[in-house]
Order: sequence, then C-alpha cells, then structure tokens
Amino acid sequence: MRATSIIYKRELGRYLRSPIGWIIAAAALLVEGILFQSQALSGDNLSAIVLEKYFYFASGIPLFVGVILAFRLLAEERQNHSIILLKTSPIRDTEIVLGKFFAALTFLAIIFALSIYMPLLVKVNGKITASQIFVGYFGMLLLGSAVLAIGLFASALTSNQIVAALLGALFVAVFVMLFPLAKRLDTPLQTVLEQVDLWWIHFQGGFMRGVINLKDVIYYLAMTYFFLLLAVKTLEAKRWQ
Repeated sequence: MRATSIIYKRELGRYLRSPIGWIIAAAALLVEGILFQSQALSGDNLSAIVLEKYFYFASGIPLFVGVILAFRLLAEERQNHSIILLKTSPIRDTEIVLGKFFAALTFLAIIFALSIYMPLLVKVNGKITASQIFVGYFGMLLLGSAVLAIGLFASALTSNQIVAALLGALFVAVFVMLFPLAKRLDTPLQTVLEQVDLWWIHFQGGFMRGVINLKDVIYYLAMTYFFLLLAVKTLEAKRWQ
C-alpha cells in the first residue's frame, strides 16, 4: 500500500501542477455550463426535469474526460521508458495500476466538485432534494471509475499515447452503443447486451433520475474491477516480453 500511496501522490501532483489538466477541467466545465444554460434551463420544466437534464449533459465529463485523463497513464511511462524504473523497483504491477487509477479518479472528483454550483442553483430556485444531487454525482463517480479503468487498460496495451487514446475512446463508445444495438436484436441476446451497456441502462435509467439500484452499483464496480484486472495482467504479460 505504501508504493500505491507514493504513485498516487506523484500522479495526482502531476494533474494538479500541470496546466493541461486544468485546461481539460476548464473546457469540460465550460461546455457543461453552456449546455446547462441553453438546454436544461430552457422552457418551463419542473425542477426534477431540469436536474435530470443537468446530469444527462454532465455525464459527458466522465465519458470523455475520463478517457483523456487515463490514456497517458501507462502509455507515457512506456514511451518515456520510465516504466523500466517502476518495474525494476520492488513495486507490484497492481500497485502501479491502483496508484494511477486513484489519482485520476481523485482529479475527476475535483472536476465534479467544481461543477456542483449548477445543481445547487436548481435546488435554490426549485424543489429538489440534496439526496437527488448526491445520487446523481455518485452515479457519475461510478461511471467515471469504469471509464478510467477502461482507459487504463487501453493505455496498458500500447506505448503510443495516440493509439491508447483512440483505443480507449473506441472501447467506451462500444459499451455506450450496446443499448441502441440491442434494440435491433432478439432476446436473450438483447437482454444481455442491454445489461452490459455502460450508460443508457445503468446511468440514464437510474442515477440520472435520482434513483440508486443495487444492480447498477454492482455493475460499475464490476466493470472497474474487470478492466483494472486486465490492465494489471497486460502489464504482467509485457514484463516478460
């Protein structure tokens, strides 16, 4: 755990000190604010509907920014050959992956925290509860953790950061599009693909509406664990190449 903590502090420090990290955060918040103002606040919708629209657009942060934060984490180390220093140190691959994952997740949570004034504006001017806001952000954090794990796996596959970014975006896009694809198929394949979908069923159908379903929580935790495990196993396999 000490090695994980060291890597975590190093990676989080890089996010906090790097202007690129804050540029990404500012760009995401700007786009989210524009969409919130132009779409969620347009019309005479009920406060609960406005909050749903907010989380609909805000879920773009974990989907897109999650890939951007994760794709370089391992690919950059291999590209700069600094991964050799990590692998020759008494540090396990699991500790490397977890340290980098939790650092990226922390920075993503900071971006979420900076955006919380928008749903609070809805609460001040309408009738929504703090629990609805909490559930929405909890869902985005779970969604973000799954996307970061997918991005980390993509980053472990290659030393080229551009390729890692494209792979991460492709993997996330495939998991998001499983639900529309499932609608064109027959059961039981339709049911299976719907439940594996990353966004439509588990976020839009629950967290976005302020509802916590245990199956949705388990799904995101399972996705996170599965792709982190794949990233670890990929590093272990490349260690012997």
